[in-house]
Amino acid sequence: MKTAVTALALILAAGPLSAGDQPRPEDLSWAFESSDVPLDEDFRFGRLPNGMRYVIRHNATPAGTAIVRMDVKAGSLDESPAERGFAHFLEHMAFNGSRNVPEGEMVPLLEREGLAFGADTNASTTFTRTLYKLDLPRADAGLVDTALMLMRETASNLTIAPDAVARERGVVLAEMRDRNSFGLRNTTDGMDFFYPGSLYTQRLPIGTTETLNGATAASLRAFYEREYVPAHVTLVVMGDIDVDAVEADIRRRFGDWRAHPSEAQPGAGPIDPLDADRIRIHTDPALSERVTIRRNAAYLDEPDTLANREQAMLRAVGYAIVNRRLGRLARSASPPFRSAGFGTGDMFETARSTALSVSTVDGGWRDGVLAAGAEYQRALQHGFTADEVAEQVAKLRTAAVNAAASADTRSNGALAQQALALVESRVVPTTARSALQRFEAFAPQITPAAVMAAMLREAVPLERPLIRFEGRKAPEGGEQALRGAWAEVQGAEVAKAAPTKASSFAYTNFGTPGRVTSDAKGPLGIRQVRFENGVMLNLRPTDLEKQRIRVSLAIDGGDRLNTLANPNATRLVGNLADGGLGRHGLDELQTILAGRSVGAGLGSGPTSFNAGAGTTPRDLELQFELLAAMITDPGYRPEGEVRYRQAIDAYFARLDATPKSALQARFGGLTSGGDPRFGLGTAEDYRALSYSKLKADIGERLAHGAIEIGVVGDFDEDTVIALVARTLAALPQRDAAFDGQDQQPPRVFPRGEPGQVARHVIHHEGPADQAIVRMIWPTRDDGDALEVARLELLHEVMDIELIAQLREALGKAYSPSSGSSMSHAWKGYGYFQVSASVEPAEIAATRDTVRKVIAGLHAAPVTDDILLRARAPMLERLQNALKGNGGWMSLVARAQSEPDRIARFQGAADLLRSITPADLRETARRYLDLNGGMEILVVPAPATKG
Repeated sequence: MKTAVTALALILAAGPLSAGDQPRPEDLSWAFESSDVPLDEDFRFGRLPNGMRYVIRHNATPAGTAIVRMDVKAGSLDESPAERGFAHFLEHMAFNGSRNVPEGEMVPLLEREGLAFGADTNASTTFTRTLYKLDLPRADAGLVDTALMLMRETASNLTIAPDAVARERGVVLAEMRDRNSFGLRNTTDGMDFFYPGSLYTQRLPIGTTETLNGATAASLRAFYEREYVPAHVTLVVMGDIDVDAVEADIRRRFGDWRAHPSEAQPGAGPIDPLDADRIRIHTDPALSERVTIRRNAAYLDEPDTLANREQAMLRAVGYAIVNRRLGRLARSASPPFRSAGFGTGDMFETARSTALSVSTVDGGWRDGVLAAGAEYQRALQHGFTADEVAEQVAKLRTAAVNAAASADTRSNGALAQQALALVESRVVPTTARSALQRFEAFAPQITPAAVMAAMLREAVPLERPLIRFEGRKAPEGGEQALRGAWAEVQGAEVAKAAPTKASSFAYTNFGTPGRVTSDAKGPLGIRQVRFENGVMLNLRPTDLEKQRIRVSLAIDGGDRLNTLANPNATRLVGNLADGGLGRHGLDELQTILAGRSVGAGLGSGPTSFNAGAGTTPRDLELQFELLAAMITDPGYRPEGEVRYRQAIDAYFARLDATPKSALQARFGGLTSGGDPRFGLGTAEDYRALSYSKLKADIGERLAHGAIEIGVVGDFDEDTVIALVARTLAALPQRDAAFDGQDQQPPRVFPRGEPGQVARHVIHHEGPADQAIVRMIWPTRDDGDALEVARLELLHEVMDIELIAQLREALGKAYSPSSGSSMSHAWKGYGYFQVSASVEPAEIAATRDTVRKVIAGLHAAPVTDDILLRARAPMLERLQNALKGNGGWMSLVARAQSEPDRIARFQGAADLLRSITPADLRETARRYLDLNGGMEILVVPAPATKG
């Protein structure tokens, strides 16, 4: 069973390969036709006489919706040297007019139907495929028919007009500019080193400036007509649909598409399995230190069969154990590395590669390589223990049990992914219940010996490996030191792994169960319970996800504990889980909780500490015990603090490496007048933080702050009440209500001189052709629901206008955007912003264009059509919000302490419908002052002389 590479990120993970690399003959069969893996018969598979295939399935999760995907086997590997970037360029052109949809009308057509551009209407291009995506908010026959019509237009009827190509070229080049970062440069350098001379290293989907500038309507059309042929296309439709009707519509719409010869996709290589014993050192001021040791070998062609799935499972257990050992070291009190990973994977259908990667603090690479290498050698020399295998088997069993239990409520997206895996990777879609049965039958054969044998059959020995170092500065001793460190690893004898027998969970008794003092059914059927100790519990059973439960926890406190004198009081809250519990370190917890569907981890919001987890009915008791333990006995263990400190220097070292990160770091401070509670501060401020300080700053709130719990999903209400009673409701008395802001000074948007725009400049250290223009205006808090709706709708209108002006008409920016942020916690505080990534030379033109758009909103009401296009997706989102447990949780989580959330949701659609073009004009005039507000420019740092 093979998975094709579809993202650059995989290059620097694990992966195995092969040398001969001639194009493989086109295989247009379905994988299940030659596999013994039982097929999920609820999918309907078909093929038209012209060779086009389709997969359809009825599914009612979420009810009344559908998704459509069109997979085209045409990616950057199909390009000639002069066509680099054409597959991606063509994806852009799909939104620029066709035979039956005039240029510029496809996106508006979908927006009128309630699909938001980018969120519901999208596409992506990889090395091997182009995927077109439509998420339909309604599965009515008319909208499904429209979606199929648009896919048919994209398949063979694109106009590809010369003037449209000229405009879209600027957008594609802007995307290339925005994606150029230290991360991408590091990735491409790694590709070139590990796979020299291979085709895919010369075919990044974005293309090159030269070939994109050379693209013409004629050359793009030549690529389109050669690659977009019926045999390369598979249509996927999943949702609350009439399968027979959709199949008939597909046959009617695509049946007249003439068959064309299909060319085999070139292989991604060649990759030489004999390539060995080379070293590269790559430095960049933004890069954290990392060493990757890799060897490549021939591709193993393993069709999707039951036997091969069993071998894949055995291998997965082996790699997971090695990575578990590496993770244990990374979480120790004196870790030799920040993280490490070991694995083997396929590089397309060209080769396989085994890699050990080690990330360290600056200067720590040698200790890291020796420690990670010792674990690699330990696995080779001594294999695995029965307890280690049992831990991983428990995880596999839980995943299989959960999948089978929730199989009847899988989402449209999950089912579409199964269909696409069949098309793209020849993985047969099977039923979760049959998979569970096969797992249980095979589980007794998952022994340490079988795991080791399976892993060794696939893994490429790391002998005379390719070694690549990346970091801020070259390693002391250079290539010789790197080679010597690995030689030391290979020559070392290591002891067997120490036993890792799991103990039992220590937190099962929290005192006398709490007594319920009130119990009432509130709006939307949300049951609201209060216990004697003050704990609030909100319950909303649903049947949207079978055997799945979502739990939320809020504790009074949060970022309001940050003061002018102590602005970083809550900075370490997100790292608290790394400290484990008082009676269990994090590593021990992982062993105890293996195979259990629970989660814990605290974050800090504006006014509360928050936790969220997904669980099942059988693990719900443990979930509540874990949450109660997290509150009453956090571990504050030194190893967690060490992990936090390891990340500080790396974060600040790359802070200004990209315009986006430079802006993000300073935005809060600038829009709060330099208030230290909302600014970044210095690296020294962060180094001064500790668990002991955190305990002093938040301990009182953890012990006494008001608690509110939300539970949504498939559960018995009385069971949940009883479990909360003996855990969180058994704790000592809590505050009765959430406290708000106390007596802290307000958060204030800085006001400039009347009639003047306050301008700020931030310098970044990324490429010289990158800049950001951000314009911000103060608004207000979220106390008025109508004002919130007006500003949100104005933001949607602004996005439509920005895309039309900056992206499509001028080709200046890839993804201009706007947004409205209205604080719930800080009274009077809010802002509206517009942002665009552009070339520095285009800053003035971009600013002028934004001001022109705003002036237009001031001068006259928007058209009814623009209003429809902005409002329809918002209404559809509201209509579908409670078709998923996530939407329910947004209302259930704080149903008692913030009941206005529910009331606002219930009235939101009517408010949106009540807003007129005149209202939006008045809102724009009130807040978007052309002669006021703030402007932040992020530009390249001046070149240093010398």
